Amino acid sequence: MTSARSAARWHWKNPSVIPGFGLTLGFTLAYLTLIILIPLAALAWRSASLGWSDFLRLVLDPRTLAALRISFSTALIAAVVNVVFGVVAAWVLVRYNFPGRRIVDAVVDLPFAIPTAVAGIALTAIYAPNGMIGSLLAPLGIKVAYSPLGIVVALIAIGLPFVVRTVQPVMQEISQEVEEAAASLGASRFQTIFRVILPGLTPAILTGFSLALARGIGEYGSVIFIAGNIPFVSEIAPLLIVIRLEEFDYGAATVIATVMLIISFLMLFLINFIQAWSRRRFGYEQ
Repeated sequence: MTSARSAARWHWKNPSVIPGFGLTLGFTLAYLTLIILIPLAALAWRSASLGWSDFLRLVLDPRTLAALRISFSTALIAAVVNVVFGVVAAWVLVRYNFPGRRIVDAVVDLPFAIPTAVAGIALTAIYAPNGMIGSLLAPLGIKVAYSPLGIVVALIAIGLPFVVRTVQPVMQEISQEVEEAAASLGASRFQTIFRVILPGLTPAILTGFSLALARGIGEYGSVIFIAGNIPFVSEIAPLLIVIRLEEFDYGAATVIATVMLIISFLMLFLINFIQAWSRRRFGYEQ
């Protein structure tokens, strides 16, 4: 009896004026199955057909492990940096009115619009040892282009909009009266930021972080130009997949792709778990 009541309550919890739940749900599931689930399942099936011995041999290949380490470590570092500067950029765009604000707001979206290859060529031209910025850093012993640092720079450039555009709408909903009330109660600026503002932004920040991380892990076009693509030094996993395909080593390519898929899924699952916890913790669960 209780289960029947709870099922009925769940079904009519949020009734919609527009009918068609069954049709839209069926279309959504069919779309996800055809576009995402079936290709990923085919990838996993192709890797499983190699057998455990060959699978482990290809996974534990030193070049494969180095490429995976470089891809995930640089993507993680870039995502953390983007969280810091993305939140600051969103704060400036939301809280302050200044000349050229609309231009700055539009520039944030440039990585969405320009091809990744163009971004990679531009960054390489600037940070190369003979480039405008690279020539200034070279005497200091700082090498950006053709090194893992160059990969991080490229991933920061293409991942920043994900954090800004995720945090910005949520920040716009936080009234300045909340900050004024905290100040009137004796809170310092740091207390207002870390105890009043950031808790409300935590779910949005985690979402932006996960999007920037996912984009960085799979990024290819903007990285291969500035990375130098040196095995065991600056070779990323997506490039190694392409190299294996060009060598007609389809087994190795699918194994690397499967490992990237598994690690990415586990990382995103952990981030989503933390995000759900933060929503419950700070009272934002709907």
